[in-house]
Amino acid sequence: MTATSRGTTPARAGAAGVLDRVDAARRRRPKLRDTHITSAHGAGGKATATLVDAVFLEALRNPLLEPLEDAAVFTAGAERLALTTDSFVVTPLFFPGGDIGDLAVNGTVNDLAVAGARPLHLACAVILEEGMSVAELRRIVASMAAAAARAGVSIVTGDTKVVQRGRADGCYITTTGVGLVDPDLRLGASLARPGDVVLVTGPIGDHGITVLLARGELDLRAEIRSDTAPLADLVTRLLAAAGRDGGVRAMRDATRGGVATILNEIATASGVGVVVEEDSIPVRTEVRGACELLGLDPLYVACEGRMVAVVAPAAVDAALAALRADPLGSDATVIGRIVDDPPGTVLLNTAFGGTRIVDLLVGDPLPRIC
Repeated sequence: MTATSRGTTPARAGAAGVLDRVDAARRRRPKLRDTHITSAHGAGGKATATLVDAVFLEALRNPLLEPLEDAAVFTAGAERLALTTDSFVVTPLFFPGGDIGDLAVNGTVNDLAVAGARPLHLACAVILEEGMSVAELRRIVASMAAAAARAGVSIVTGDTKVVQRGRADGCYITTTGVGLVDPDLRLGASLARPGDVVLVTGPIGDHGITVLLARGELDLRAEIRSDTAPLADLVTRLLAAAGRDGGVRAMRDATRGGVATILNEIATASGVGVVVEEDSIPVRTEVRGACELLGLDPLYVACEGRMVAVVAPAAVDAALAALRADPLGSDATVIGRIVDDPPGTVLLNTAFGGTRIVDLLVGDPLPRIC
């Protein structure tokens, strides 16, 4: 559950009525028909959105929370700050390319970065299971230290709890981060306009498939590594090259629910349509093959080092050049565009010449991946 200040939405001819309807729909009392929590409520799809709206937003509604962005952006004295928090319950704790420690640091750093903030400090709360190996804990903490150093942040406070054996799968980590935001920068899922372009910074689905295969429950082998990485420097490059005069409208890191969830959030928040070209979506051959065997759509598989950005048409070339100049964005590409109709809907032009709706994720095909 994350949030940010909406800022000032630029005027758009013909769009005000649509945005009013979107806001009115969000303010209506949501309905949660489930009587008990299921794993689907943590998957980042329809069940998650309903749970957040009907329970948390309904009870805690305020101007900073209501937009449900990746970080809350607010003013404190002379500074504009971003604040975010996230919990990590991944299993297994160690996987090719990373572990729960660097995942916890990178995930929170990235939520700050896509809000336009320069990450400064993190807080860390750890829940340990009785019987966990101290050697494994040292390895996780060392990963956190290395990830924090790479991201240029400090872990400055925290808390530790221990629960009985069998109650925590070894280790759970919650990280909270704070960063500084340029006072003139305005970003948000509600700022997308028809004509804007949708970019992704690299191949999608690496993290989710890596974690799934690392569990050893499937008779599948593939040379895939998690893409977990800090995006702050990449975001700085993008904003420096294309962020002037609203050239960058919105940024999101594609974690739970994958790219599909982010595109749906943008479509709903801005009252626009999003059209995506299947042939343009970068997916590694190994990830695509694993998804086909498992009946998964890469659009819904989590990443931990990839970002979706909505960019004004005039800023696209500068944005792509800036992203591709960084190793984390070397495969950045245009995957779609923002359109007027149908508002609140994501459409995929398939490789076979058809068109289908890309809705929010239903169920939880990949539990416990972040």
